[in-house]
Amino acid sequence: MREPIKWAYNEMPETDCSKSLSLMSVAQVENAIRFHRSFPQYAQTPLANLSSLAEYLGVKGIFVKDEMFRFDLNAFKVLGGSFAIGKYIAGKLAKELSDIDYRAMVSDETKRALGDITFYTATDGNHGRGVAWAANRLRQKSVVYMPKGSSKARLENILKEGAAASITDFNYDDAVRLAGKMAAGDPNGVVVQDTAWEGYEEIPGWIMQGYGTMALEARAQLAAAGIERPTHIFVQAGVGSLAGSIIGYFANIFRDNPPVMTVVEASAADCLYVSNLAGKLVGVKGNLNTIMAGLACGEGNTVSWEILKNHADFFVSSPDWVASRGMRVLAVPLKGDDKVISGESGAVTAGLLFTILRDSEYGDFRQALGINSESVILLFSTEGNTDPEKFRDIVWDGDYPSANS
Repeated sequence: MREPIKWAYNEMPETDCSKSLSLMSVAQVENAIRFHRSFPQYAQTPLANLSSLAEYLGVKGIFVKDEMFRFDLNAFKVLGGSFAIGKYIAGKLAKELSDIDYRAMVSDETKRALGDITFYTATDGNHGRGVAWAANRLRQKSVVYMPKGSSKARLENILKEGAAASITDFNYDDAVRLAGKMAAGDPNGVVVQDTAWEGYEEIPGWIMQGYGTMALEARAQLAAAGIERPTHIFVQAGVGSLAGSIIGYFANIFRDNPPVMTVVEASAADCLYVSNLAGKLVGVKGNLNTIMAGLACGEGNTVSWEILKNHADFFVSSPDWVASRGMRVLAVPLKGDDKVISGESGAVTAGLLFTILRDSEYGDFRQALGINSESVILLFSTEGNTDPEKFRDIVWDGDYPSANS
């Protein structure tokens, strides 16, 4: 028997999350996209319209934001790292980010004023590559630590961006602690990490704002397609920064009638699902072994948690077969639909939606979500085939089958 999907309502009592929610206000996200647009490499990523799949599954619309094309880096993570680095540099120059753009940041004048800064981070691949890319473009240095078991292909991609990078013997959360320790010992070192803990909250908040560019683009693209508001949003989570960003933005936009918003984690690293059941933020331990490397995080972001516990409607713990199913569904679309090449972490929400709407054993979840023939569903494919060999093993050779046997 295949491992089941676990899901739960958010029944936690509401608390005041106005400070965290304000991070994802329209004004803050517009500031982020303004900065990203100043990069010569900027282009809006596509919003795939899976109208044939929607008809097949009995809903009005399914849209997938395809981040494979983001800055030619095959993943969305660069949005957060670049914006956080930009905010930090602007602060060092005693300026507002709105008063300095990419051209000014890479100038000789700025380099002389700043000197050398080294940005430290831990990553399974996508975040580290984004930090390395942004640091390199802005004429600074980066050091990247990867957890044990990380893909060598992802390591090579980070090294190509000019970072000093290595695969450690630690899990993700301990690699984060290593990055913090090394930055603390470097007088010119700064941690740029996409998770928050007590005493380290400002930069993670900036990273969340950077991710908001993706949400703002998606909303505008939906409007261009005649969709004023999605009825449902599914978003994946590792530490929860992306989920907090997306849910925070749409909670701000649709304060009186928000979409039904669901957080999806890998079952081997489901700290937010467990936290929802516990009613407080708790971690999960161990090696966190999952094909969804980008979601293999055992400790949640304290800033985004405040948003999630007040505005997420459901939390889901998803086995690896759900992600592999999503990869195949997106890579081999129905006639007329856009093809989306999505990696393991990027495709889990598509696999979950497909399973909920097609497999009778999850009919109770579909009913709880309120999905029907009028539903318009927004998903985020957060990465392309960042590990091409693993992608082929799954899509070509059928690794992690979804058959219930």
